Amino acid sequence: MLTTLKTSYTDTRAADLAWALGREPLPALAVLDLELSGAKLQLRLLGASHQVLLEEEGRDCSETVACMPGSSTPLPLGVSKRVGEWEYEFAARVETLSHGSFAGRAQELLALVADHPNGLAGTFPGSPHAFTAMLAQRHEGQVRWRTWHAYPQEGQLVVTRTRIGVRMPATL
Repeated sequence: MLTTLKTSYTDTRAADLAWALGREPLPALAVLDLELSGAKLQLRLLGASHQVLLEEEGRDCSETVACMPGSSTPLPLGVSKRVGEWEYEFAARVETLSHGSFAGRAQELLALVADHPNGLAGTFPGSPHAFTAMLAQRHEGQVRWRTWHAYPQEGQLVVTRTRIGVRMPATL
């Protein structure tokens, strides 16, 4: 699903993004509710990037990547931790692209997510290449999602990937 977000572009730099687990739902500009093999997932586009809410078998988790005033947790390159009975893994990277490459990559990602049944993308007014996009899936008992946060004025694309699921015991 592709939508134009009705807000001003509040994320000004990739470096302004912060990460948090366990935050309450924040006001969303666009929402996509999904059910992936028993897991309820809500993809949320915020005025300041994204939030994902997951609920499965009485457990829940929320991930927020956004410009959060007062946040002291910058966007990490990677996180691996237990969340209740779940194993949670998060990774982020920043791609810096030339103007022409950026425009092409933006169009490619928006087309991919807009036509995907588990995808949500929102463009910000003022630039067709200023967007946040999210894509979710269920694979081998884990729920996974990827996000893209575009900063055309800097030529930067912040890419995140998350996976969460019940820890499987090691087999001998």
